[in-house]
Amino acid sequence: MTQQPNPPAEPAARSTGRAPARPVGVPAQPSPARSAPTPPAAPPAGRGAWAVGRERLRTAATTEPGRLQILGAVLALLVVAFGAVTALEVTGRASAADDVVGRSQPLSADAAALYRSLADADTTAAGGFLAGTLEPAASRERYAKDVATASRLLVKAAANTDGSPESAREITVLGEQLPRYTGLVERARAANRQGLPLGGAYLRYANQQMTTVLLPSAERLYAAETERLHRDDDAARTRPYASLALGLVALAALGWAQRRTYARTNRVFNHGLLAATAATGVVLLWLLAAHTVARTELDNARAHGQESLQVLNTARISSLTARANENLTVVARGAVLTEDGKGDKYEADYTAGMGALTEALDSARRLADDDAGRAPVEESAARAGEWRQRHKEARAEDDAGDYEGALARIVGAEGSTGQSFDQVDAALERALAHEQAEFTRSAGDARGALTALPLGAAALGILGAAGAVLGVNRRLSEYR
Repeated sequence: MTQQPNPPAEPAARSTGRAPARPVGVPAQPSPARSAPTPPAAPPAGRGAWAVGRERLRTAATTEPGRLQILGAVLALLVVAFGAVTALEVTGRASAADDVVGRSQPLSADAAALYRSLADADTTAAGGFLAGTLEPAASRERYAKDVATASRLLVKAAANTDGSPESAREITVLGEQLPRYTGLVERARAANRQGLPLGGAYLRYANQQMTTVLLPSAERLYAAETERLHRDDDAARTRPYASLALGLVALAALGWAQRRTYARTNRVFNHGLLAATAATGVVLLWLLAAHTVARTELDNARAHGQESLQVLNTARISSLTARANENLTVVARGAVLTEDGKGDKYEADYTAGMGALTEALDSARRLADDDAGRAPVEESAARAGEWRQRHKEARAEDDAGDYEGALARIVGAEGSTGQSFDQVDAALERALAHEQAEFTRSAGDARGALTALPLGAAALGILGAAGAVLGVNRRLSEYR
């Protein structure tokens, strides 16, 4: 018979018992299969070079060797900076002093000479006209020389104005108007040779062009070049405040460093620091001495040279103007009146010119600082007095109707106002030459006082920095 299959075996009975109790105080542990993965730890943030350097500096400052290294670097930097700043400042002042001697003052003198040449040409042209229909050869040669000198000085000024708009403008006016003036003078001469009265009209018009166009333009050119001379002079005498302040700071720092070394080691001298202090002190004393000498010499150049030159130029120009108007008084013979119509214009201008001459000579006498400069000024003043007296005599004869007698007293060879004018002009020329030499000498001494200082300051600054580093390194070697 068929056997019933055995029923499948019953699965193992599940345990119904409780899990063992967790000890008190032990936290529950998560199942390994279900716990989240732990993220990796982030690397430490990197620090920049500035932060690293600052940290090292802070670390070094906490140790004596580190502090010594910092001290050596600061001292060397101070001494080198002092030498460099001194070299730069003194170089600028030496350059300005060199410009005073070699550029601005010569240009100012040339501008004054240009004015004098133009005024003398006008004076000579009028004097030659009065001499008669045939102008004397000496007068014509003097006129031609004055015009050539004025032309040469114009070319020189144009080449050395350095782009100054004021000077360039006046040079352009002078270059355009000078040929027109000389053309008018030649027309006056041609008419005078033919005995035509038109010659006097041309001469008066030429004088008008000279006094209203050429001479004012030359005066403005002289003023512009003189202003540049003053700027260069002021730049050369400016005190080197930055160099002096930095030198005092460097000396104070070096003194403090040596006192610190003595306090910590009981050693009186540190040879390196002592050498750095000596080098810094030498540069500072040299700077003070050189700048004091330069300022003193520039003061002498200004007081006894530059100011005297300006006054003497004014005196000479006034004498030339007075002489030209004196000649034109005879040429015009009362044809040109003053604005109020009450007097002769040229006679009034002559009187004004002689007044300016007298005033300028009085100032020049006060400014003269030695007999060599005072003597020609006094001679010029004496000759100017004779000139004034002779002019009165000439005017008296002209007013009395003696034209030929008045003309002889003005353009004659002996005892004339022309002779007095020549004597005044010659004495003023000697005075100008003396004052020019005085100015050049004083300004040259000022430039010489500053010449070697820039190179010396730079060299001593380097030596002083080296001494400071060596002195500190000597202390550092004691910690090794």
